Amino acid sequence: MVVAIDGPAGVGKSSIARMIADKCGFYYLNSGSFYRAYTYAHLRSGKDPFDDEGVLATAMATEITVKDGMICIDGNSVEDRLHTSEVDAVVAQISANPALRDQVNIQLREIAKGLDVVVEGRDITTVVFPDAELKCYFDAEPSVRAERRFKQHPQGQSYEEVLAQIVARDAIDKNKQIGALKVASDALYIDTSHLTIGQVCEKVLSAIFAHKAK
Repeated sequence: MVVAIDGPAGVGKSSIARMIADKCGFYYLNSGSFYRAYTYAHLRSGKDPFDDEGVLATAMATEITVKDGMICIDGNSVEDRLHTSEVDAVVAQISANPALRDQVNIQLREIAKGLDVVVEGRDITTVVFPDAELKCYFDAEPSVRAERRFKQHPQGQSYEEVLAQIVARDAIDKNKQIGALKVASDALYIDTSHLTIGQVCEKVLSAIFAHKAK
């Protein structure tokens, strides 16, 4: 079974997806982590993040694996380096690269073959797994999302700066040529603005159990 979860930055997708995967014994995949890992690898090499061909070359030369839900480069976890302000500043533009998106989508589908998975990202329900058994779209007010991100990864940034990044990221994600952020027509829409992680998780688990009971 594929549980596909989409939504903008800061809605709690990762925390909730991990919780659901743990409770159901499903494999967890975060498409955004792949883009962040390629972004980190490219920035680490000191190359131009806005050079699409250069970014793709970095991606082709970088071995990414998933171990215990953690993204690894050359076998070493880089989870603690994926949400720095440097990566945050350019990952949206890098992830808009159509050729890079194709590569990541192929990786996600290959990993998910024959598994029960919870996959989260921006275009999982519409592009990567359009035939997923359960599709969810999490949303929240920009101010709420910015506050969550600010508390998680302050790194010297002000709340106003984080909010501006959230709004800019939304604009990029919703206007991508390929893989734009949108609500699938058959997705379960959940506004997480005033819900706890546990409450959102229960809504999704109920939908999973209802599907399995069919």
